[in-house]
Amino acid sequence: MKNFVLANLCALWVIHSVFGQNQTISGSVKDAVSLQPISQVLIQIEGANTTTETNINGEFIMAVTAIYGEQFLKISKAGYATKRFPITILKNVPLHIDDMFLNIDATANQDLYTIILTDDELNNDSSSADNISGLLQASRDVFQRTAAFEFSGSFFKIRGLDSSEGKLLINGVEMNSLHNGRPQWSSWGGINDVLRNQEFSFGLAASSFAFGDVLGTTNISTRASKYRQGGRITYTSSNRSYSNRFMASYASGLLKKGWAYALNIGRRWGDEGYQDATFYDANSFFISVEKVLSDTQSLNFTGIYTPNRRGKSSPNTQEVFDLRDIKYNEYWGFQDDEKRNSRVKEIAEPILMLSHYWDIAKATQVQTNVSYTFGKQGNSRLDYPGGANPSPAYYQKLPSYYLADSAGPDYANAYLAEQEFKSNGQIDWNTIYDSNITNASQGLEAAYVQYEDRTDDKLFTVNSIFNTQLNAHILFSGSLNYKHLVSRNFAEITDLLGATSYLNVDAFDGWQYDLNNPDALVGEGGRIKYDYNLNANIISAFAQAQFSYQRFDYFLALELNHTTYQRDGLFRHEAFPDNSYGKSAALNFLGYGLKGGFTYKFTAKHIVNLHAAYLQNAPNIQNSFSNPRENNAVVKDISEAQTFAFDASYFYRSRSITAKLTGFYLDKRGGNEIGFYYADGLTSAGIEFNETSAFVQEILYHVNTLHFGLELGIEAKLTSSFKLKAAASQGQHVYNNNPNLYLTSSSFVTEDGSIDFGSSQLKNYRVSGGPQSAVSFGFEYSDPEYWWFGATANYFSNTYVDVSPLTRTSNFYLDDDGLPFNDYDENVAKQLLKQERFGDYIVVNVIGGKTWRIKKYYLGLFVSINNVLNETYKTGGFEQGRNANYRELKADEEHPIRVFGPKYWYGRGTTYFANVNIRF
Repeated sequence: MKNFVLANLCALWVIHSVFGQNQTISGSVKDAVSLQPISQVLIQIEGANTTTETNINGEFIMAVTAIYGEQFLKISKAGYATKRFPITILKNVPLHIDDMFLNIDATANQDLYTIILTDDELNNDSSSADNISGLLQASRDVFQRTAAFEFSGSFFKIRGLDSSEGKLLINGVEMNSLHNGRPQWSSWGGINDVLRNQEFSFGLAASSFAFGDVLGTTNISTRASKYRQGGRITYTSSNRSYSNRFMASYASGLLKKGWAYALNIGRRWGDEGYQDATFYDANSFFISVEKVLSDTQSLNFTGIYTPNRRGKSSPNTQEVFDLRDIKYNEYWGFQDDEKRNSRVKEIAEPILMLSHYWDIAKATQVQTNVSYTFGKQGNSRLDYPGGANPSPAYYQKLPSYYLADSAGPDYANAYLAEQEFKSNGQIDWNTIYDSNITNASQGLEAAYVQYEDRTDDKLFTVNSIFNTQLNAHILFSGSLNYKHLVSRNFAEITDLLGATSYLNVDAFDGWQYDLNNPDALVGEGGRIKYDYNLNANIISAFAQAQFSYQRFDYFLALELNHTTYQRDGLFRHEAFPDNSYGKSAALNFLGYGLKGGFTYKFTAKHIVNLHAAYLQNAPNIQNSFSNPRENNAVVKDISEAQTFAFDASYFYRSRSITAKLTGFYLDKRGGNEIGFYYADGLTSAGIEFNETSAFVQEILYHVNTLHFGLELGIEAKLTSSFKLKAAASQGQHVYNNNPNLYLTSSSFVTEDGSIDFGSSQLKNYRVSGGPQSAVSFGFEYSDPEYWWFGATANYFSNTYVDVSPLTRTSNFYLDDDGLPFNDYDENVAKQLLKQERFGDYIVVNVIGGKTWRIKKYYLGLFVSINNVLNETYKTGGFEQGRNANYRELKADEEHPIRVFGPKYWYGRGTTYFANVNIRF
């Protein structure tokens, strides 16, 4: 018997020695105020893939392998302040930590008092208004959160990139638009309370949901059982995009019979935002219902519907801003003593999603989603086929026009124009109606109508996401995805403005918009100008392996995708009778991506990582067809774009200081850019024009850009209540070649309606889109009695105007005979073509709040004031393309006031956002 026991003990010792390298970390987490256990708290060892969650009793147990020595244990849950505990892991010695406490984090509710892009979209017609703040909400990284909440008001773009280069997922389903690649924030705006469960992978870091892009991946989970049980009612007052917001949400938690649900309703409204006549009218509805089918399977339905309408605001020349102010908006005028905006953006796109969750084994999960999105997007504007341009800021109505008179400055009329613009510089709706009524009495068609550029999408998506922990060191992730889009695009009359009908003929050139129905008289609700379908099919697959060890981690990821686009014209345009009606040839693109990363942990305090990626992506739909409103033509030499990206970071983490320094480098090649504008002074040897002026589509292709720089974020917790924080970004984002350019227009008499201008000399010009340098410094005080206050000072520099590519082509210096202008001066030309840099500026923001616990309720008050010093600054702008040659641009620069100077966007002055909410 002794020998038997001894033999067994020896065997157990051998087994333990060989296989018993696992340690366990266990413990419990409670609410610091109520002392109640908290479920679904994420427990993780920083810098490792080892994670777990607390159970319904707030308890957890986590097995760790090959992770020893000093580490940091991080515990986090939405709505609570994240805590980091220094721990020491010894071989074969279990570690138990009882009653770790979490406090409610008032500052975690920043989306309650800071209007992020989902609430604050300014103008989708311009890339200058694009923003990435919505992609960064889940990040706890100091720099990224500063970029989201402090830099976003200046339209700062991380690494010079826009939101199309980051992927936004809801339940693993990609929500980026196939038209332009950007997330359509308005389609889920106003439901902030139910969008808090997020997983964010920044930049080239690994994500278990998707391959992502160079700005990373954000996945929002709306799984009903994952919401904290309880509700919240919120009221907000603001003077930014809207005046009022009401929101109510409730989550049931997991009920006894395996059901769970979460609800959210909201409304945002206001007669006027910061800019004149920018009304806001939005409603929000959300429902998520989950049924647990068994111990391993559950089914979740999510429905989102957030219809919204808002009045747009205009970019303006410096002359217009000087005559009025930065709140001026040319798009509106009084009608019956009420402000009426002629340009209204309306979105109503319900999202329906069914998700199946299946735990095949203890460490293997499969999630399958079916999603259907449908509805409309509309942007209204005025058309004036039989009347004068109704814009109050039209160049012939401003003082500069008279000061630039070829016979000499006309000061008298310039003064009259100035006084008229200052006192009545808005749309004259009465004159518009009078003109149409007069035409109708004479049997004539409309001189003015209001119409809407419409996009009605039907998007079907199905995907399956697979994750399995192969062993203690290896996590494998993968997915299969399919998307099918049918997009109807057309212009629709929304208001005849007193007229009886609209003649569907191009008033400028006399072309029939639809030869299949010539001289059509169209009424309200009728389709005019263009009508076509865009169809898209995308199949993609993704695979990734993550490896985690004591000192180092690494991962490798691969993505393959195939994309097909096709246009189907429903109007036969007279200028392109053989290339506008019916289906185009199908465009096929093969894309792939490779990326990997390596992390080395010198100690728990000092960590470095490296990431690299190579991506080949299909162009977006809007950058594939050169002029889809008129014909089936595609962009010349169209092909996939390539991106090589690299970044390296150093992390320092101690109990009181967290710091991260990152260097990045991105080389993007083969991109396309398409713009629409009215050009004057068009000249090209051997090509005949109807006019030297035309409304054109400008296609810039084979575009290469280079982005490199440094990012820094530091947070120092000086006491348990007081911390300092700083962030900085120094980047250089430039065009890296001289891309090719051509114009298309129905005004051109060439066979295909296009004119090739060769290369545009853009190399080394800065890519526009917000400041390329930004620095922030601030502090935050959080009192144990649940009140807090913070302030930041933010410095911005190196903001550049978006240059006109056409003026950097041969068209700038060649006359109609193809010879250089005889008065061309190269030194003068260099000065004319110098890229404008905006002035540097500082924006100071303050924020504070208080939370009261009243029995089982929490009452919260949050207030933020942005731009406290009321700084006036430009956030972006673009050169007008009307002065397309040397003589016209030089003459315009010599005028007392430029007639066709750049148009700008200004940041807001001092604004506030006040929020009160009750949580139960």
